[in-house]
Formats: sequence, structure tokens, C-alpha cells
Amino acid sequence: MMSFPLSFCFLSTILSIIILMSGHKSHAADITLGVIGPHEYDLPVDFKPFNAFVEYGDGNAAGLHYNNKGQRHGGNGNHSWSGMSKYVHFWSFDSVPGIGFAYEVIQTESFILANGKNYGGLGTTITGPAVWFKPNKKSTLGMQVFMQTPSGTRQDIANNYWSAIISGMFDYEWDNFSFDGDFGGVPASTKHIKGQHSYHPGTVFFTNLRFSWKASHEFEPFFAFDWQNAQGLYDYTLNQSVPDTNSREIALGVGLMWNISSSMNITARYSHSVEGRNVPETDAYYLKFAYLWDGAIFSRY
Repeated sequence: MMSFPLSFCFLSTILSIIILMSGHKSHAADITLGVIGPHEYDLPVDFKPFNAFVEYGDGNAAGLHYNNKGQRHGGNGNHSWSGMSKYVHFWSFDSVPGIGFAYEVIQTESFILANGKNYGGLGTTITGPAVWFKPNKKSTLGMQVFMQTPSGTRQDIANNYWSAIISGMFDYEWDNFSFDGDFGGVPASTKHIKGQHSYHPGTVFFTNLRFSWKASHEFEPFFAFDWQNAQGLYDYTLNQSVPDTNSREIALGVGLMWNISSSMNITARYSHSVEGRNVPETDAYYLKFAYLWDGAIFSRY
């Protein structure tokens, strides 16, 4: 039974640390892998190769900001719009039964309005493999490792350092409910920009959980829980940690998956922060369109 391709994730995967060069502070820009939906990791094994295309859209109106004490206040918020175009190839080997594989190539796009300025363009490119198996017919366990490039069409939307997104993933299916999610970390290299201090971004830890109700064949409402904790920046030029650059956030959301056909669906969600520190609040909507071909179908069919 084919299923919704893995880790349809990364809108927020545009890694979560943006360095504010004027104040040497960092803040989270969406929780890593925060765009996953129901059945994200409800994946098949022993199948014929197939392909998938996914387009994401995301808007966050972060009018308020959490300070170092976890209090919300105005003045440091921003509005951001992001997109992500993703191609995924899925395959398995006859010589390795019971194991599924995939490789993804993702191009990010973003537009940011903050502090009276606006800018946008193509962001980093994300690519890497995933592997999984099914302990039983109702469950899936796996791992994915993605590399994120430092490049972008504008320095303001580029990370300017290499990073890896490493996570475990799981899924369990009941007759009327579904529970899936991921947990992992994002280690990064040192950020070097000519004429500026060298910074090492702290490791980011995250988890994303989705619990859905299979209300009908076409529609599936769900609840989302997203958590992220980012260690602070270290200034290698001054050999000291940068104050108030560590951050954390918890966001809760509700959404709906609409199965348009056996090979096409749309997922929409709204999420809002309930707790944070040194980070703009999440006040965001997410939209995702997914299409499968080469005979693959979603798990509900």
C-alpha cells in the first residue's frame, strides 16, 4: 500500500537560525520540519519505484517576540512568506526485502518583511536520503539525513554555513486514527563572512507530532505539536558565547488533509506559539500540495 511521501517537511526546514548582524542575535524562523502533515511517514516497503512532487507555501505574521524571560512583546516581530519545491524518488531493492529508500532534492524560496525592509529570493538547497522499515503492517520506523547548502540568491536569506538535518521518524495507523512524527537535531558548521566575526550556530533539537482522525475517505482533520530548542551562537573571533541567542519554542496547531484523488492531496494547517524564548512567535498558516506518479497511490486508497 503506497503512502504519502516522507518528510514533507522543510518549509520550516529552512534552518532555524537567522543571524541579525546589527545586534549579533539569532532567532528561530519556523520550527524545523514543522510543515509535516498526517501520514507523513506512513511509507511502503517492497514496492516498484515511483516519484513525487510537493509544493509548499507558508506565511507567518510574527507580530510579537518572546524575550529571554519568555515574555511576549512588540518591536522584533516580522512577516515572512516561504515556499519550497521538492522532488522525491522512492525505490526498494529485491535483494533487501522489507526496506524502503528515498532521495529528496528541495529548493527553498522566501520573502521577509521586517524592520521596515523587505527582501526575498531563492534560499538554500536541501538534499539527502531516507530509509525505513515496517515492524508490522500498521507501523513504520525510519531515519533521514539531509544536507543543507550555505547558498542563496541573497546573503540575507542564505545560511552562509553548511548544516545537516538528522532525524528519526515513525508512524502508527489505527482504523480511525493516525499518529506520526519525527525527532532529531541540526548540527552546523561555522559561519564565515569576509570582514565579519566568525560564528558557530548552536545545535538545534526538534520534534514534530501529528495526531489525526480519519473522519472520511476524503477528509482528515488533525492536531499538531511542534517543539524546538536551539543552542546559542559562539563568537570564535572573540572566543565567547553571544548572549541571548539560545532559543526555544512550542507551537500547537489544527489542520485538515483533503484527499483529492488516489495520487493527489492538499493539506492546510494553522499553528500558534504557546511558549517561547528569544524567538518571534509563530502565528502561521501552512499549505501543501502533493502529487504522486508512476502508479503510486496514497495509503487511504
